[in-house]
Formats: sequence, structure tokens, C-alpha cells
Amino acid sequence: MSAAGRTVLCLLRSDLRAHDNEVLHWAQSNADCVVPLYCFDPRHYVGTHCHGFPKTGPHRLRFLLESVRDLRETLKKKGSTLVVRKGKPEDVVHDLITQLGSVSAVAFHEEATKEELDVEKGLCQVCGQHGVKIQTFWGSTLYHRDDLPFRPITRLPDVYTEFRKAMETEAKVRPTLHMADQLKPLAAGVEEGCIPTMEDLGQKDFVTDPRTAFPCSGGETQALMRLQYYFWDTNLVASYKETRNGLIGMDYSTKFAPWLALGCISPRYIYEQIRKYEKDRTANQSTYWVLFELLWRDYFRFVALKYGRRFFSLRGLQGKEVPWKKDLQLFDCWKEGKTGVPFVDANMRELAATGFMSNRGRQNVASFLTKDLGLDWRMGAEWFEYLLVDYDVCSNYGNWLYSAGIGNDPRDSRKFNMIKQGLDYDGSGDYVRLWVPELQGIKGGDIHAPWALSSASLSQAGITLGETYPRPVVTAPEWSRHISQRPQGRGPHPKGRKGPAQTPMQHKDRGIDFYFSRKKDL
Repeated sequence: MSAAGRTVLCLLRSDLRAHDNEVLHWAQSNADCVVPLYCFDPRHYVGTHCHGFPKTGPHRLRFLLESVRDLRETLKKKGSTLVVRKGKPEDVVHDLITQLGSVSAVAFHEEATKEELDVEKGLCQVCGQHGVKIQTFWGSTLYHRDDLPFRPITRLPDVYTEFRKAMETEAKVRPTLHMADQLKPLAAGVEEGCIPTMEDLGQKDFVTDPRTAFPCSGGETQALMRLQYYFWDTNLVASYKETRNGLIGMDYSTKFAPWLALGCISPRYIYEQIRKYEKDRTANQSTYWVLFELLWRDYFRFVALKYGRRFFSLRGLQGKEVPWKKDLQLFDCWKEGKTGVPFVDANMRELAATGFMSNRGRQNVASFLTKDLGLDWRMGAEWFEYLLVDYDVCSNYGNWLYSAGIGNDPRDSRKFNMIKQGLDYDGSGDYVRLWVPELQGIKGGDIHAPWALSSASLSQAGITLGETYPRPVVTAPEWSRHISQRPQGRGPHPKGRKGPAQTPMQHKDRGIDFYFSRKKDL
């Protein structure tokens, strides 16, 4: 590998960072010229698999474009650049190998799910035809795949608690890699290429909604700044566990998820910074809980490896027959935030307007779609795929399977009570009023069940059910006990709170803030 003129193509996908990047690290030591490459794969900008929603929506696309631009600027400061092409990676790599003639290896991080694995197969075929070496790495998780105490992967536990206990006692996190300050030069004759626009990829640009809880830009630079702010500048990480069920604003949770989804920040780097924070400042339940959430993220990726295509099947991991409906009218009410259930509607409108939703919101709208409406869980999963700025295929589908009762949850009867959840986590109704302004005239927690108010109360609030705000598309019998406890018009529910502050032992394995969590007090 030391012969003059040898070139390594580094195909970057969900690893858009210069720190702790094993692909770039290996290429730096094994080539004379390095070509960091990102491909805008046209298959990412068509319809979703089952229901044909646009696969990459505006919020996620803008965040991706920002991340690609940021990585190019970072690599330029290191004496290189990011080569960008529109096209299937296997076709682009074929063209570059043909053009350069001296490519010795193509390096990339391996992924876990079918579409990404199909790309890897195509790359292997292309490289095999040209006699070019394939060099692969595993770099998307906190714990390395090869360090799992479950070998082969088919032995991975189907319950998170078993997985967590084994990982915490039997596995170690590998240290981050020390990256060179200067990278090897780009191969001669390779043009860096233009980064496409939103319009080039089928989406219109948009003005950021001022109400968003995630007003951040994509890219490694912003990811590292966020960590610096959340850990070291403000000490917010020390109270994370108490605030993580919030609904409004930037600081109630880490907000690392969008950067993690694109690999703009390394989970191992977060781990090292947590350990440093615990040593230098404080170690408590909150600092532990950030690592706990990262482990949930790992788990879903390993579950995807174990189950393959079953991860996306209607029957789920358990092969369970459920009479799912595909009522498009009901689904439209859900996705547009017009179900007539204010807590659901507020969350769905936030998602549509900003590409983001709290973990508390995600578990509620998922439960409502699958358990209250009985709709095909994949409709919800694909809608999230379209809109979420932090879309991650394994976390998304793993959590939807979990919510639908056909995934990694031993209790398949879990169902969230929309009224209780609204009162518990938005007792004063501020979040609903933020996103459902037509209900602003209703005071306090009464806002969570407008259909239960008297005609006089509705008239005073300027609301006509069925006209200015929908009647509920469905009501669940368990809601009534929380509605009946409430004196009308007298502010928050007496039990209203931001969420119970319990120890990890009191409510084991409630993750994940990086996608959406589950909770026992339904």
C-alpha cells in the first residue's frame, strides 16, 4: 500500500465528520491520495416503500445539505475537500475508478439495513470487476459490533434490559481515534463537484418556524458546539433526566439526535465527554441517562442486523397477525394534526412545521395511530421518515415496531392515554396553545378535551367544534376518568407536572430521547 500514486476512495454516507472517522483514519495511513466522497443517491429522493410518501422531506434535506457543506469546509482546512456527486454510489465509484486508474481501495462504514446493504453489494461487485480492494469498518454505534457479548448476532436478546445489563458489565467502549491535522491530498484531476440545492433534489426551501425546538444547522461544527454548550457552558447535562420530557424550547434535552443520524458527531466522542464531565464536574442519574439513551440507539441497530427484512414487515419481529387498517381519511387527520385530540394535533403540527418532535410527543402520536386508530404502523413510520430532521432508519422502525406491540417489548398491550399524558406533561396547556392556536381561548388543562366543555365555555373561547376545531375522530373509554376529575376552567390538572423524576432502578429501560421513549405510567 505504500507504492507511489495509490489512491483510496472514502465513501461517506452516515458518517459526515472529520473526528473519530475510521474510514478517513485508515485511508490517511494507507494511501498517497485520498478522495473523500459523498453521493446524493437518487433512490433517497423517491417515494417510501409501502405508501409512497416523499422519502426525504424538506427539513431533513436542508439539514443534510448543511452537513455536507460543513464537512467540505472542514476538510478544506485540513488540505483536502469533499468530492460531491449526484448518482448511485456504485455508479459514481465505477466512474472514478475508471477515470483515475490507480485506485487501490474503496473504504466505507458498513450499515445495517437492506437498502444500504444493497449499495454495499453493488460496490463489492464494481470493485471486484476492477480488482480494487474493499475496506470496511463499523462506526455507527457506541459499542463496536465485534465487541458484543452475543455472538453470533442471532443470540442478541429480544428484550432491551437483558441487552443493557450484559453490555454494561461485559463490554467496553473503544476509544476515539486521533485524527491527523492535515489530510493526504486529493487525487489529481478529480473535481470536487457542486453541492446540489433543495430544488435540485425536489424540495422547496423554507423559512424556519420561530416556534421550533430545534433551530440548529447541520454539520459537525454545529454538533460539537452543541455538546460544548449543553455540557460545559451551561451544565444542562447534569439535569437532563429531570427535563428530558419537556415539550417547548431547545434546552429540555440534548438534541444530539439529528447530528447522530448523519454521523456529524461520534457517539464515542459523546461518551468520552460524559466521562470527562463526570470526573471534572459531577456524575449523577442525568449523566448516566445520556449514555443509557445512546445504548438504546445501539440496540435498535443491532436488532436490525439480527432480523433483516423482518424489521420492516407488517407482522413485525414477532410475526404477529394484527388487523391493521389503511384508512387514508383517518391517516390524513393524524398527519395534518386534525384529529380533534389536542395533544396529538399539537405534536403532529410541530412535526410538519419544523421536522422535530419531543420524545414525549413521539410515543404518544405513535400509540394513537397504532392503538387508538388501528392504522398500519408503517404509515406512521414512513411519515416520520419523510419529515423528521433526525430520521435514523434503525431507531425509527425499531421504535414504531415497539409502539405497535410487534417489536422488542414483552408487553404488547401498552397503550398511552392521550388525556392523562397531556395533563401530566402539558398541565397548563401551553404547548397545545403554541401549536393549536384556535384553542387559545381555553384556559389551563381544559384544553386537552375541548369536547367535554359546555357549550357556554366553548362559545366564550370562540370555538365551534366541527367548524373552528374538529370533533375527535375517536375517543377512548379510559380518557373519561381523567376528564371527569377536572373542574372545568380551573387551570392545570391537580396532578399536572413535567414528568416524574425517578431513578433508573425505579423505571428501568425507558428510552430513548434520541428517537422516542417508552413509559410505564400510561
